[in-house]
Amino acid sequence: MRTMFSWASVFRLRQYVKASLWIRPLFGLVLGVVLAELAVAADSSDWPPSGWRYSATTASGVLSAIVGAMIALLGFVVTIGVLVIQQATGTLSPRYMRLWYRDRLQKTVLATFTGTFAFAFSLLRSIESNSVPDLGVTLAGAAVAVSLLLLLVYLNRFTHNLRPVAIADLVGRMGEDVFERGTGTVRAAAPDHGDAAAPGGRVTVIRATGGGAIQALDTTGLSAVAARHSCVLSVPHVIGDYVHRGAVLVEIHGGTSTPDSRHVTGLIALGPERTIEQDPAFALRVLVDIAIRALSPAVNDPTTAVQVLNHIESFLTVVGRSPLPGRYVLAGDDGRPRLVLRGRAWEGYLQLAVSEIRDYGATSVQVCRRLRALLDALLDSLPPTHHPAVRKELDLLRESVERAFPDAARRAVAQTADSQGVGGRF
Repeated sequence: MRTMFSWASVFRLRQYVKASLWIRPLFGLVLGVVLAELAVAADSSDWPPSGWRYSATTASGVLSAIVGAMIALLGFVVTIGVLVIQQATGTLSPRYMRLWYRDRLQKTVLATFTGTFAFAFSLLRSIESNSVPDLGVTLAGAAVAVSLLLLLVYLNRFTHNLRPVAIADLVGRMGEDVFERGTGTVRAAAPDHGDAAAPGGRVTVIRATGGGAIQALDTTGLSAVAARHSCVLSVPHVIGDYVHRGAVLVEIHGGTSTPDSRHVTGLIALGPERTIEQDPAFALRVLVDIAIRALSPAVNDPTTAVQVLNHIESFLTVVGRSPLPGRYVLAGDDGRPRLVLRGRAWEGYLQLAVSEIRDYGATSVQVCRRLRALLDALLDSLPPTHHPAVRKELDLLRESVERAFPDAARRAVAQTADSQGVGGRF
């Protein structure tokens, strides 16, 4: 029996929930109302002690103040969020916003505020001249204390994490984690060095019914479809590519029957922009964006670019220690090739990491020296198979320095490898 929602629809729903700022606060709101009802029901017992009992006037005043305070704090957090958006899009990278929306602490703070508001507001209606929810008022005070503590943690975190180097560290580690966990298609399939996955026979294509960037694909589901129809599915795009409406999305090689196109397209998630779940190169894209934004004439901050290069070097080291032939094959349960995928080769990662920074930072001694140190370090730490691409980038860097620094003395300084940009080596 076919499910109501395709894999791609469920994936997009998960992405929406992760990026939503209202779903968790809504749960907090509902939970606050439920806890208020439970507190009123529990107030008939002998708890709290007599010293913790309140008059109707005091309880009403306390709860009213809490309701007003929570509304004010919600507005304060929203204001901070707007400032973060302006800061990130103006001086960092608009792509970073997709990752910032997912921050759990921010959603927890909003949920706590809305829950405390709902809890206090619900208790207000139960206050009478001869009946006061003493337990509920006490718990409301405790909820305010928790809310204030979370607010302080929230402020401390975002005042520190708004620095470009802190964001670069966060994004770099996210990309490395995605790659090392093997959630991308690079690790979902084995490298293919032959033509075993290119059988003869007819070739049928499935075209995209809508445009969008390829955010993720269900390799297990696609392999199962291919095995069911005794064919080989080939995806001619890399995750992160933009596919326009009508473009070839999947190629079907051979087979005893043709898979349902709607079912196959339902295993490939398209969206308005890239995500990091199966696309670790997206994290590298964000890092490069931050670096080249710092190198723009309006900002002119090469030191930030040098700091970002530290995290780019770490990312490239993780990627470079894995084989990346650029083409992968996933076998079915019968051991036969069933799914052919394109992957990013090492040259693609390296070019993405350094080419734009080299071009925009060609006149900066700091950037040139740090790039030289980065490439030298890759030659030292990566296997020989990756060395040709690194040496090619070294040649391009040398040519760029020669064009930017016609004076021999300054050119010699700019061509010196320095892990700190300027000051780490003399």
